Order: sequence, then C-alpha cells, then structure tokens
Amino acid sequence: MFVIMAYDVNVGRVNQVLKIGRRYLNWVQNSLLEGELTAAQLARLKSDVKKVIDEDEDSVVFYLSRRQQYLERQIMGQDKGGVSLVI
Repeated sequence: MFVIMAYDVNVGRVNQVLKIGRRYLNWVQNSLLEGELTAAQLARLKSDVKKVIDEDEDSVVFYLSRRQQYLERQIMGQDKGGVSLVI
C-alpha cells in the first residue's frame, strides 16, 4: 500500500520521529514522508513511532492508499526530497 505520513510533534522529538520514518519511507519535505509499505512494515512503523511520541501532545497522521497510481501529486515551488534510488 502507498503510505503518506505527516507529523506535528514537540521539537524535542522531531528528529527521532524523522529518523524512524526514514527507515520505512522517503522524505518529501518537513514533517512529511511517503512510500510503499506492506501491512507488516506499516504496523512496525506505527509501533516504533508510538514508542517515541507523547500521544497527549503530538500528532502523527497516516494516509493510506492501495497504490500510488491512484494519487495525483502536484508540486508548487521547490520539489524537496522525493524518491531516491540507492544502488
């Protein structure tokens, strides 16, 4: 499935959440990551994030789609991040 993760967390936890997110997804721009995950990978990502955030103060939102092809991505301004291929 295609996953978009957006987060708004306390400044003290921003780097931790970003590091966890980047293990599973591609960084797109500040506080936004996206990529293809299996159901098991998504469950692990959520579990890892839950260990770091304060659920009374922080917010993490996951948008799920069956496939990326069902979304249209329109960018205004600079295209930050994006998909990187590592060989």
